[in-house]
Amino acid sequence: MDFRRRSTAARFPHATAAFVLMAAAGFSVGPAIQASAAGTSRVPSIVVILADDLGYGDLACNNPQSKIPTPHADRLAAEGMRFTDAHSPSAVCTPTRYSLLTGRYHWRSRLKSGVLDGLSPPLIEADRVTVASFLRDHGYATACVGKWHLGLQWTRTDGAPENEDRAEQGVRPGYDIDYGRSFSGGPLALGFDRFFGIAASLNMPPFCYLEGDRVLRLPTLRQERIRDANFLATDEGVRSPDFTNYGVLPRLVGEAIGFIEDRSAAAPDRPFFLYLPLPSPHLPVVVNQEYRGRSRAGDYGDFVVETDAALGAILATLDRLKIAGNTLVLFTSDNGGLYHYWDAKEADDVRHYRITGRAEHIRQFGHQGNAWMRGTKADIWEGGHRVPLLVRWPGKTPAGAVSDQLVDLSDLLATVAAIVGAELPAGAGPDSRNILPALLDASPSRPVRQHTVHASLHGVLAIRQGPWKLVPDHRGSGGFSQPRQLDPNREGGPRGQLYHLPSDPAETRNLYDDEPDVVRRLSELLESVRRQES
Repeated sequence: MDFRRRSTAARFPHATAAFVLMAAAGFSVGPAIQASAAGTSRVPSIVVILADDLGYGDLACNNPQSKIPTPHADRLAAEGMRFTDAHSPSAVCTPTRYSLLTGRYHWRSRLKSGVLDGLSPPLIEADRVTVASFLRDHGYATACVGKWHLGLQWTRTDGAPENEDRAEQGVRPGYDIDYGRSFSGGPLALGFDRFFGIAASLNMPPFCYLEGDRVLRLPTLRQERIRDANFLATDEGVRSPDFTNYGVLPRLVGEAIGFIEDRSAAAPDRPFFLYLPLPSPHLPVVVNQEYRGRSRAGDYGDFVVETDAALGAILATLDRLKIAGNTLVLFTSDNGGLYHYWDAKEADDVRHYRITGRAEHIRQFGHQGNAWMRGTKADIWEGGHRVPLLVRWPGKTPAGAVSDQLVDLSDLLATVAAIVGAELPAGAGPDSRNILPALLDASPSRPVRQHTVHASLHGVLAIRQGPWKLVPDHRGSGGFSQPRQLDPNREGGPRGQLYHLPSDPAETRNLYDDEPDVVRRLSELLESVRRQES
């Protein structure tokens, strides 16, 4: 079913309040992009910058105890709005990217757990509406520059399509792929006019740049495994001669700036959408010389400084071209940070807790990448999926505002629909909610999202509603942190986890057996959400 070609008379749920607010603020709420008397579009250009494994507590504006200076993120927070209860749909990267672009939880797709590698087939269905396809249909120029990690349709040297999802079984080196052929199912097929980037994470083959639907330079070299601080940081695979891990972040930022400059020169009245998924500070930690020693949190902290500088370069470009005033900038992360430690003190599973190697590596600096939270990337605990979220829309988002609204990165699609004043096609963005009222007012009259669903690396789901968070039928992190899973039949204790976050933000007191009515209500709600399919 081609959602992009369907029409509907039904307005997307929760959008009406946004249209009222937009009309009151003087925005056009019709489906067509209109020009103001000054010749600039009333709708903003939109830049979404998605960091990779950046923790909530890495940013100084979120965490006064951070050992890492992040002046550009701090500036964005001071000039816009900072969210304290924002979440990635998953605690790992591929699922979050799917949900961010489609407004649909990844577990409704074929990917129930884990992530893809650089040679997996496309995850986003060919007929599904994405943020890019929707905005392009409403007059935007669109570009994806950065880490894709949502699958591409490659062809093997024997002519057969590469069609296996194998990241969980081990990352493929890619020796049997015909890189001279174009790939399909990537950004160009999903609404982006332009794509320049890499197939997956910096630790996954193929190690080469992609442009449009082709490899830019053939990967003719063999890249051996690289170890970083005694950890496996890069898998074995093919590499092109022009590709080094240290060069990727600067190259991507330069390409993104080039897109902004080109659009500003060629069509200054036409809005653009830039999706910039950065490869940092995900491992391998590859800090360029000019950023070394800039933090008090070791090489990882320095890599965060370099990531912050990438954000600064984009902000400086918008200033230089005098288009910042009509550009919405959103900066966030695909999941929680990995370089974080958590001292188990009161949790019911404290006797099973074991600190991870990377946590021990960062602990010496006294830096908490996920601030007060329990757990890291991949975990169902808050450290896995509560993420930094900064939004600046000059004249619209109140400067220096702090919002405690519950929001989710899957909300992007419904929100951009409200911004352009258009309906989403029937069936599009089933899990997306319009958070525009929260962008215009730090304290909207009602919650913009009633509940949300979290997911761990290994497919454990949790539901959050109001102050309560329920992890039904699972004890443990469901991700990287130990214990990953506890058997109540052997260990005793509750069958699941229930936390009251306002009174226990570090999730140290499991109230599952103490609040049976809450457990029952949230369990039924989660089952109801899971049954909703589109």
